[in-house]
Amino acid sequence: MRKAGSIVFLFILFASYADAQSFYSIRRERSIMVTGGIGTSTYFGELANDGDYIDAKPTVNVGLQYYLNNRIALRGEITWYQLKGSDSQADDGSRMRRNLSFVSNNFEINATGIVNFFPQGQRFYQRPGFNLYGFAGLGVTYFNPKTDYQGQKVALQPLQLEGEKYSRITPVIPFGAGLRLKAGPFFNIAFEGGYRKLFTDYLDDVSNQHVDPASFSDPIASALADRRPELGLPAVPAGTQRGNPSDDDGYFLFTVKVEYYLPDDFFGINNRQKKLNRNKRKSFYRYNKRGGLKR
Repeated sequence: MRKAGSIVFLFILFASYADAQSFYSIRRERSIMVTGGIGTSTYFGELANDGDYIDAKPTVNVGLQYYLNNRIALRGEITWYQLKGSDSQADDGSRMRRNLSFVSNNFEINATGIVNFFPQGQRFYQRPGFNLYGFAGLGVTYFNPKTDYQGQKVALQPLQLEGEKYSRITPVIPFGAGLRLKAGPFFNIAFEGGYRKLFTDYLDDVSNQHVDPASFSDPIASALADRRPELGLPAVPAGTQRGNPSDDDGYFLFTVKVEYYLPDDFFGINNRQKKLNRNKRKSFYRYNKRGGLKR
């Protein structure tokens, strides 16, 4: 979380510098926002527990948002988030005996559409001091579940503990809602919550059935596929249920964001368009003045 705080501090520092450089031009149109935020991530899957929302893990994101009109915007974001789950903290005795666990550092890239409840106003600085919004979109996420074994972090996907060689990249559908507060002419503070619908049940490396321990050539894989013997319990036979393949995994992100309005010419787009328009006007003027087309 210390690193996450440093990233947000640098973001605010950059935005403040840009703000100081362009304060004189408050009336320049601004439809592009750069965003940065920190928050919590909560996992939903076979190893989730009822109290996991209290023990949520950190998340950090940055993004760009462009307003198409005074209600609708497009946004692209990059997010790092951590997830964790453990049978050892479950209330269910059968889960405690299963004795599986995972932790994962993940990345998500998404593009979403945003609809504001209230219109933004004729100019960006005339936006309301309070607004609600909803969002939905598409993205991809990279995940890499690991577990602790004999004092080491072991990546689970290469071991194929259920005999399944699944991909560590999966499509994601983000959707949710947020509350935005105007913090100044150029700044907003937003509180946002969004669920992620996934198309995999292996976010936690647990989904289907136990396989025959004799099928593993790696002794670590054999030990991690069924961890009951670590508790002094007998191993279960092949075909015993290990997870629940009928429901895909998912996660929920809650973030507090700082949003800063950039000048529309920040990326040079408006400058190029203005230059093109000036050249067109000059060409039109020469044509009319001379009365003929220049060869």
